[in-house]
Amino acid sequence: MSADINHLRGRMEGAVKSLHSEFGGLRTGRANASLLDNIQVEAYGSNTPLNQVANISVPEPHLLSVQVWDKGNVKSVEKAINAAGLGLNAAADGQLVRVPIPPLSQERRVELTKVAKKYAEDAKVATRNVRRDGMDTLKKMEKDGEISKDEHKKREEGIQKLTDEFIKKIDDALAVKEKEILGG
Repeated sequence: MSADINHLRGRMEGAVKSLHSEFGGLRTGRANASLLDNIQVEAYGSNTPLNQVANISVPEPHLLSVQVWDKGNVKSVEKAINAAGLGLNAAADGQLVRVPIPPLSQERRVELTKVAKKYAEDAKVATRNVRRDGMDTLKKMEKDGEISKDEHKKREEGIQKLTDEFIKKIDDALAVKEKEILGG
């Protein structure tokens, strides 16, 4: 545990980076290779990330193309994409798996914005947990005589300012994602 502002900043940046990664997996109606990032394929006797058995490209705005390297994995890739709960219907064509991206219904768009809000709230909770850890460390440092009451107050304000900065980054990222989903 540390009250070092750079250490806390790094942990908060991790929460925002994780949020962007989760947002990448949300379908917006346009083809995006990151949509398939979290898919695991049964290959070589274990679950393997899709991007380790195939190359994913976006040849058209509403189509993903998955070029499977080993012909023996084509059916597993097709099955994994269809079973991922993304509402996609992959179809194999030789060693190529085509994944058409259907337009989103308004109902599905609203559903996806709720998921995006949940991801953002989770990132805010993670950011606030980092703040709490920093504040707890400051209290302990003051109690142990490592810092003065004034130094504690000054550092506490710095941690709060940092927290506010990252909460705003999360809110801004959510606003962009919501616009992307609803504007499709």
